[in-house]
Amino acid sequence: MRSVRFRALVGLWTVLSLVPIVMFLLAPVCRAQGSEEKAAKYMESVRHQPGLLLAFLQQMPKGGDLHVHLSGAIYAESFIDWASENALCVDRSTSKLIHAACDSCESYKVKPSVRCAYKDPILYDQLIDAWSMRNWHEAEESGHDHFFGTFDKFGPAMQNHVGDAFAEVASRAAADHLQYVEVMHTVDGGQAAILGTKTIGPDFQWEANTDFGKLRETLLAGGMADVVASVRSTLDADEARQKEVLHCGTAQAAPGCAVTLRYLYQVLRGLPREQVFTQILLGFELTKADPRFVGFNLVMPEDTYVPMHDFDLHMRMIEALHKFYPVTHVSLHADELWMGLVPPEGLRFHIRESIERGGAERIGHGTAVMSEDDPIGLLKEMAKKNVLVEICLTSNDLILGVSGERHPLTTYIKYGVPVALATDDLGVSRSDMTHEYLRAVEDIGLSYGELKRMARESLEHSFIPGESLWSDGRELRRTAVCAADRSARDRESEKCEKFIRENERARLQWELEKAFGEFERMY
Repeated sequence: MRSVRFRALVGLWTVLSLVPIVMFLLAPVCRAQGSEEKAAKYMESVRHQPGLLLAFLQQMPKGGDLHVHLSGAIYAESFIDWASENALCVDRSTSKLIHAACDSCESYKVKPSVRCAYKDPILYDQLIDAWSMRNWHEAEESGHDHFFGTFDKFGPAMQNHVGDAFAEVASRAAADHLQYVEVMHTVDGGQAAILGTKTIGPDFQWEANTDFGKLRETLLAGGMADVVASVRSTLDADEARQKEVLHCGTAQAAPGCAVTLRYLYQVLRGLPREQVFTQILLGFELTKADPRFVGFNLVMPEDTYVPMHDFDLHMRMIEALHKFYPVTHVSLHADELWMGLVPPEGLRFHIRESIERGGAERIGHGTAVMSEDDPIGLLKEMAKKNVLVEICLTSNDLILGVSGERHPLTTYIKYGVPVALATDDLGVSRSDMTHEYLRAVEDIGLSYGELKRMARESLEHSFIPGESLWSDGRELRRTAVCAADRSARDRESEKCEKFIRENERARLQWELEKAFGEFERMY
């Protein structure tokens, strides 16, 4: 009997002696969970107090912005400054910038210098309203038409100011507590389109059995390497200007210097077929030649004639070329559409073809997913293939009139499809990433945990190179080498530190976890 009691006491003592060790090991986890829970509770307490909610979301770490067009990201006030520096005139009747001999600044003059806007409040306000969605009136013009109509008006202001635009994008990202931005940019200035017209020609017959590989060889032999070299040189100069504007590398370095920018080559899918094909090839070639280009995308309004009529051809082009560049990443705009904008049959296949033929790893917008053939089957396929949807709440509302319960964001979440918020064209929309998060809370009803997961997903599904901090991109479990480093307050182990140092993706993800730790401890 005594021996039984002795063994029991020894066992109890052993268990009790392990308690401090277990508690020590679990303490970082408990701290992290406790802080996250408190932050979540605070957000719920201010959910219906817009000012406090905005302040909370503004400070929240947000990871990356994976869907942003360079020219659309710039606020109209900057375009006025750049157009003035470029000595451009503006047509008062259309608000379009023009290269011409400018009229004087009197209000009755038709083509005044943009500089006149600085002393003419009416002209200044007219330009901002025409070059953005500010003061847009639905009764006068559809949001779709006004939105897409802005680009032709302010376009010439970008000349010689791409580096300044990079600086503005980086600065706004830093202010929004973003670490990473993938910028869509047609950086070649039309060189690929010209090469396509010269080499393939507008009379080429595009058939079901077109030999895309042979066309590729023709373009590579016809001067594609020169276009690639020109693009890289141009980007060098533009990035140098960005660093100059932000004072990077100096004691006065702006916060934007800490934001990582990478580029998606932007194919203009509304152009003639030979030009679209050549731009797609340039997108593939750039990702092979320059690590700053991490993929490509097709842009321009999806509902217009050429993108709708040639959609299948464009997917076949990408499918054929992808075989020559198997590691190139692809993100595709698909279903930035809604019932009535195009016939019903135009809503039934864009996402599925983009994934199954275009090889898209991410889908931009995906607003009309429930109008696709077998939408539930498609959602399950997207979840299985881990295809992320770049959710652009503000532009979906302004362009398509889709918001709140009509938006498919919660449906994607329900079926396990990864999602991340994105700004799309924040300058034209007069928005920023913080207000995308605000819409997600106020209009969609998302929780803090759902917002935090989307921030993590934005980096997990970015095209930044390197291994992930997460061993499982679905459950977001730490990779084994960093599994023990549970808290942002703990210094990572030597092995984990080496892993993070050698993998850019993991480094950004680790920085996001640290930022979440610091943010949540405030609550």
